[in-house]
Amino acid sequence: MNRAYSGVNLAVLRGHNAALVLDLLRTAGDEGISRLELAERTGLTPQGVSKITARLREQGLVTDTGRRASTGGKPRTVLRLVPDAGYAVGLHLDRDELTAVLVDLAGAVVAERRSPLAFGAGGDAVVEAAAGEVETLLAGAGAGAGAGDAGAGVPGHLDAQDPVHPEPPTPRVLGVGVALPGPLDHSSGVLHRVTGFPEWDGFPLRDALAGRLGLPVVVDKDTNAAALGLALAGCGDSFAYLHLGTGLGAGLVLGGAPYRGPRTGAGEFGHQVIQLDGPLCGCGNRGCIEALCLAAVAAGSFDEAARVLGEGAANMVGLLDIDLVLLGGRTVAAAEERFVEGVRAVLGERARRGGTVEVPVLRAPGSESAVVEGAAQLVLAPLFGRAHGHFPANRNDRNLS
Repeated sequence: MNRAYSGVNLAVLRGHNAALVLDLLRTAGDEGISRLELAERTGLTPQGVSKITARLREQGLVTDTGRRASTGGKPRTVLRLVPDAGYAVGLHLDRDELTAVLVDLAGAVVAERRSPLAFGAGGDAVVEAAAGEVETLLAGAGAGAGAGDAGAGVPGHLDAQDPVHPEPPTPRVLGVGVALPGPLDHSSGVLHRVTGFPEWDGFPLRDALAGRLGLPVVVDKDTNAAALGLALAGCGDSFAYLHLGTGLGAGLVLGGAPYRGPRTGAGEFGHQVIQLDGPLCGCGNRGCIEALCLAAVAAGSFDEAARVLGEGAANMVGLLDIDLVLLGGRTVAAAEERFVEGVRAVLGERARRGGTVEVPVLRAPGSESAVVEGAAQLVLAPLFGRAHGHFPANRNDRNLS
């Protein structure tokens, strides 16, 4: 029995066990997996797996994909996830740009939109802009995303209200995940004093956007969303994702699970003070690593920005004893090799001086899209039992290429 997927045969855990099965189907991909293999890997009984897969088939989430030869007895029926049985929208609200993606159950991006965003225009204006982009995204993807009754029974599917004059075909959307700069409260979806934009303090973004779209909405910090997506992609179970774009922050995966802290305050990496009486930061403090990094970038000194970023990364490695540092964000993407090498050099020097193991520093896979695709995973991960769950580091052979 694979303990990472261990299930319990109790009625109250039906949802949990179905999520275990769905997650194994998701990771099996097009190759699929048999009911017997599902039972072996979850620890559920074959009868329990049969009942779960029958319900999933009824919901259109799972289908047969042929038979596989067995070492003994009759060939096994192979099942696979139906990727277009449901979709999630990912939204990345940056300080100057909005990115929206539509992602299927397998995590593949099937549609994308980008547009300028005036984040300083305030909550109501940004909600309206975001809702408009989501509606346009869904309208454009409708013809190719699957329509009709195949999605009936899938959580989040909105059935046509008028059988005589039905709405045009639309994707079966489970919800919208929103990633944006913090600080904010993930559990309530309420923003705090976003650095440089104090007018957002107390704005109920989750409820406002859900009310406008009529869809479930999940809100999280951009770095947390990216860390979740990277963990699901197999990047490890102990790492920090450092995002340098219009601001600087960190997403943490510790002990196999995303770590937000009790108030979503973890990962405010950019506002650690490393130069007393240094330049004023937008947060009100002086000498923050974010202010120093962005000032170096503005001056065209990417090497200096990388050195400063490396000092902060080395502090985090020493504090948390993590296994890996991943870099992403549009500013990193503009000088990727220089940032990776610069941060790596600082960590290497710290390790040599301290006689410790040097922690690898790598570009985050899909770094420019890590946040927005991670935002979609805020919606999808619970379906597969991965919202707070553990991410075996070797599941995808640490897909860091």
